[in-house]
Amino acid sequence: MAKMVETAFRTQRAFLITAAKSTKPTEDQLPKVLEATGKQIQAVIGFRESHRTSPQVNHLSAMSESISGLSWVAVVPTPSQYCREMMNASVFYTNRVLKEFREKDKTHVEWVSAWTGVFSELSDYIKQYHTTGVTWNPRGGDPMDNLRDAPPTGGAPPPPPGGIPPPPPMVKLTPKSIEADPTSQLFSDLNKGLDITSKLKKVPDEQKTHKNPSLREGPKPIVKNGTPQAKGPSAPVPKAPRIQLEGKKWFVEYQKDNNNIVVSPTSMEHSVYIYKCENSVIQVKNKINSIILDSCKKTAVVFDSLVSALEIVNCQSCKAQVLNTVPTIAIEKTDGCMVYLSPNSLAVEIVSAKSTEMNILLPTESGEFTEQAVPEQFKTLIVDGRLVTTCTEKAGN
Repeated sequence: MAKMVETAFRTQRAFLITAAKSTKPTEDQLPKVLEATGKQIQAVIGFRESHRTSPQVNHLSAMSESISGLSWVAVVPTPSQYCREMMNASVFYTNRVLKEFREKDKTHVEWVSAWTGVFSELSDYIKQYHTTGVTWNPRGGDPMDNLRDAPPTGGAPPPPPGGIPPPPPMVKLTPKSIEADPTSQLFSDLNKGLDITSKLKKVPDEQKTHKNPSLREGPKPIVKNGTPQAKGPSAPVPKAPRIQLEGKKWFVEYQKDNNNIVVSPTSMEHSVYIYKCENSVIQVKNKINSIILDSCKKTAVVFDSLVSALEIVNCQSCKAQVLNTVPTIAIEKTDGCMVYLSPNSLAVEIVSAKSTEMNILLPTESGEFTEQAVPEQFKTLIVDGRLVTTCTEKAGN
C-alpha cells in the first residue's frame, strides 16, 4: 500500500508539472489529463478492498478513505475544502488505530499524526496556489503534448521550485553491505536446508538436563534478612488528568469526579478522545468530526453534532446524548450504555458488538424519552446451506 500511495503522489506531482507548462485543457482533454491520477487512486482503494482480513485493515482503510483527496484537481471552486473533507473521512479509522496502539506502540500514533499531516499540508498548499481550482499556464503549450513529456512517475521527482532538495536516494546493496547485514546472513543459513545443522556443537552429558535433574531446577530465591514475605500486586500509579488539544485531536484523559468539563473551542476538523475517565461529565461544543469514549466508567458525554461517528469502547455504565445529529454510533465491549437521541438524529446507524445492557432513548412529542433495548442475544439457523441470524425474543426484539 505504501508503494501504491507513493506512486499516486508522484503521479499527481507529474500532473502539476504538466499544468504549470500547459494551457487549460478542453472538456474533451480534461478526462485524459486526469486519467493517470484516477487510476492510482482506484488502485489504492482496490488494494484495501482485497485485504480486508489484514491485521492492519484500519491503517489500509485510513489511507483508502483519504487518498481520494488527490481528486482535488477536478474540483472547483473549493478544492482545498474538498481535500480536508477527504482527510476527515479517514478519522473513523485513524481513531481505531489510536485506540488499539496508544498504550502499546507509539510508532502507530506517530504514523497517524504523519498521515493526517500530509493532507493537512496538501490542503494548505492548494489553498495558497490553487485557490479556486488547478492553476494552468495561459501562455503554456498543449496539455496533451506536455502530458506525454511529463517525468515518469516511478523515478525520482524533479527538484521542486525554490531550490528545495529532493529526498536522498535509496541506498543500493553491495556485497559488503549484504555480508555485514545479520538478517541476510540468517536467510543465507536458512537456505542451506538440512546442512544448517552441520555447524551445531555436540552437548556433553554433564550439560544435558534429562541426565542431570539438578539442572532443571529454577534459580533459588534471594533471601535477605530472613524469609521474605509475599507481596501483592503493586497498585497502579495514578496519572494526572488532562484536557489538551494536540493538532486536530482533543484528549480528555484520567478525569475523576469532574462534572464540569467543557471541550471548546472546536471545529469540524476536530475529534475528541475520552480515555479512562470516571464519574465525570464532558460537554463538547459545536459540530466536530468524531468522539471516542474509551475505557471509561460512569461517564457521560453531551455533544451537538458529529460528522463521522460516536464510538463507545471498553466502557461501563456510560451515557451519551446528541443534541442535533450523528450519522453512526458504534458500541463495542461495553457493559451498560444509554444513548439519548434527538429528533434530528433518528436516522442514525447503530453498530454493536460484544456488549450488554445497551439502551437507546428516543424522544417523544412531550419532551420525554422512551427507552428501547438493543438486542444482545441472537439465534442462528442453517437455511439452504447458509447461516441466517435473528434476534431472540428474550433480547427484547
